[in-house]
Amino acid sequence: MTELPPLRDVIARHGLLADKSLGQHFLLDLNLCARIVRTAGDVTRGTTIEVGPGPGGLTRALLEAGANVIAIEKDPRCGALLGELADAYPGKLEVIPGDALKIDAATLGTAPRRIVANLPYNVGTELLFGWLENVTAFESMTLMFQREVALRIAAEPGTKAYGRVSIMAQWLCHVEIAFDINPRAFTPPPQVDSSVITLYPRPAPLAPANRATLERVTASAFGQRRKMLRQSLKSLGGDAIALCEAAGIDPTARAETLTVQQFCALANVVDGLENARDTRG
Repeated sequence: MTELPPLRDVIARHGLLADKSLGQHFLLDLNLCARIVRTAGDVTRGTTIEVGPGPGGLTRALLEAGANVIAIEKDPRCGALLGELADAYPGKLEVIPGDALKIDAATLGTAPRRIVANLPYNVGTELLFGWLENVTAFESMTLMFQREVALRIAAEPGTKAYGRVSIMAQWLCHVEIAFDINPRAFTPPPQVDSSVITLYPRPAPLAPANRATLERVTASAFGQRRKMLRQSLKSLGGDAIALCEAAGIDPTARAETLTVQQFCALANVVDGLENARDTRG
């Protein structure tokens, strides 16, 4: 283990304060950082991608565990601080300045790739949806979200938290909530609890479906989640009742009661109907 000065001392020396506009809440508890790394499993193989390292608490834990880290950091104020960390672990840390929303993480480093990150609260879900587009490029994603968001990602049918993000994530991944983190662990403390979750990409989606169509169907169904499907699916065009019946689904059901597989069945019927219309010209 490399001897490094305390994180609080490093932050004070660099005058680094969390920027609310970037969704920053610094996790300085190195024991918690080490726990996140343990949750991610064996990080000694391939490449570990971190987003938003900030002052580098989680980065330290990854490096101490033997990871080869590529860190994407949007905040230029963190450059010098992370540079010192890279000097302390020669050849083990590469820092990419830039916006993670605009960087294809699936092309970074060498396989096996995993993402381990305390995500900025304001773009966490958007980042996840981007990574899901090429999710088999990663062996796992161990991510920290607001607890409310984590619960939505892992939610089961029939629960209030179940929705579009639950379906899209679980269609492609096994999702596990690992543990919660109290706001007092962060500087500054957020107004909400946080949770660490791990997503393990499936070898193949849970059921066959076109991703774009599945997104449209779930967006329509949950756009009016209190209404029955015969009403909420009207925004797709056509006969919503006939659509449900063709997919073997009760038109009087509500979106939150359907399984991922049932949403895939709906998406496949939508594709079939649209292809038939295109063929007829």
